[in-house]
This record gives sequence, structure tokens and C-alpha cells, in this order.
Amino acid sequence: MRAVVTDHTTEEFLKIKNNKQVLAVQPWEAVIEVKAFSLNRGDITGALEKPNGYFPGWDFSGIVIEPAKTGEGPSKGSRVVGLLPAGSWAERIAVPSSFLSVIPDSLNYSEAATLPVAGLTALYALRRGGNLLGKRVLITGSTGGVGLITHQLAALGGAYTIGVVRNESKIRQVREAGANHVMMANMDSKEWDKLEPFDLVIDSVGGENLSNLLLKLKPEGSIISIGYSDSEIVTINFRNMLHTGGQMLYRFYLGTEIHKHNVTVDLQYLAQLVIDGKINTNIEVNTSWKNIAEVSQGLLNRTFSGKAVLIID
Repeated sequence: MRAVVTDHTTEEFLKIKNNKQVLAVQPWEAVIEVKAFSLNRGDITGALEKPNGYFPGWDFSGIVIEPAKTGEGPSKGSRVVGLLPAGSWAERIAVPSSFLSVIPDSLNYSEAATLPVAGLTALYALRRGGNLLGKRVLITGSTGGVGLITHQLAALGGAYTIGVVRNESKIRQVREAGANHVMMANMDSKEWDKLEPFDLVIDSVGGENLSNLLLKLKPEGSIISIGYSDSEIVTINFRNMLHTGGQMLYRFYLGTEIHKHNVTVDLQYLAQLVIDGKINTNIEVNTSWKNIAEVSQGLLNRTFSGKAVLIID
């Protein structure tokens, strides 16, 4: 069996190698022949910190070749999408049936593979914000895989969404994802002061940006922090918040959230939205997994927005 593993002996730290380990399968797990997987920045940055021989990867789509021995989950031959905490970038993987969802023939493997991490992060983060109808929702990191799906889901929920981009060339893309307004990340303080307060913020930047956003929340408003691409350190001046109250800062971690929800049902919901044309998975790179080194480096360098999918061939 071939799998992507970390190898820091060369500049290309992700390589496809033959894995001679026997696949350990628990009774509640199904064996999946992986057809495609998508890359997330967290996959790559996490792999950089792992030792040689680590098996990275969260998202995947494929076919069940051995159903779970408990009788639960998809049957043999089912087309599925799912996620793992690590090791999904391989020809065959063992996956708990509760982290799998059957996909119809009308959804291709590439589209399906984009949904678990980006789609569930967007869905669960917005759920933390409650009823979205008529709410002002700010979404930072708007051109990333999570950001673009978050915009689309928020628009479906009836929110007035504001996107943030670093490059003017991306404004149209965020508008097409459903944003009612798009602003530049580097706007000056006078423009920032003119902004009306937000009911909900989905933030993936962190750092000083997150600290400033707390001051722009309405009373009872919420910030859902899903990342920290700018800085993991946040300094909060509570004196500036003396005359407001009830705001919430929620640190989001998908590894915890998936145990609070029905992953199987939620992946089916997201898949149906794609089939119905209500959300676009925004695949910008769709190529062979033999290009893992090049694509992962491009993701780190932000040379493309949207999602990157690799096909196992």
C-alpha cells in the first residue's frame, strides 16, 4: 500500500512511499479504498512539525471495500466521504463508521473530498452563532476553503455577510460566494471606525485582528475563533469594553466539535447542497497525488485560494 509520509531529509518533506505496515482495523471501522483527498493548511503546517514517517491527512473520499464488522455504517461498495485525525492520504485506510457518509453518484470524488474539514468547520462555527436571519456576520480569511463555504452557508441562513480580502482581485470571488460587502484587510483606522458592529464574527486570523474585532461586537455578539494565521497570541484590553456586555469569544476546534454533532448526517447535508447547486466547493487545484510536494508548498505560500484536491492514481 502506498501512502503520503513525512520525510525531512529533502526539501520536499511530503512523499509517496510504500507502507509495509499491516492495516489495523477495529470492529467499528470500515476499510476504504481512497480515491481523492483534499489538503488543508493545517494538514501541511502540522506535518512540518512531525517526525519522519508520520502519515498526515484529514479529508478523503472513496469506496468501502470492507464494511465495519459491527454491521454499522456503509455497506461494501458504497461511495463515501469522511475524515480522520491523521493518515487519510493513503490508498487504503480504516475509518470509524461514525465518521463516514454515503455520497450519491451525482457527486464526484473531488467535490466530496473538499467537504469534511472545510465544510464541517464552516457549518459548526455558524451554528455556534445561532439564528443567522438578518444578522451582520463578518468572515475573515474569506478566500480560503473554509471562508468561501462559510460565506455561502451564512447567505443561505439569511445573514448579511461582510468578507475580508488581502487582494482586490479576490473581491469578485467573495461576492460570488454570497458576501454583501467586501473590505480590504489593510484598510486604515478611520475606515475601520466607520464599520457598524457585528452580531457574529468567524475569525481565522487571530492576533491583533481578533483583539480589534472584539471592540466591534454588538452586545451579546460572538466571535468564533477558528484559526490564527496571523498570530496565536492575542492581547485584549478589557477597559475598552467597559460599556458593553455579553460578548462571547469561543475557541473552535473541529476535533472536539465532531463529537457534539452527527458527522454522517451533516456530511450528507453538505453533499446535497453541492448537488443542488447551493454551494460551490471552489476547487482551484485538482491533480494527481504525485504532485503532493508542489501543491502543498503552493498552499503554504498562498499561491491559490479555494481548495486543492489530489487524486490517487
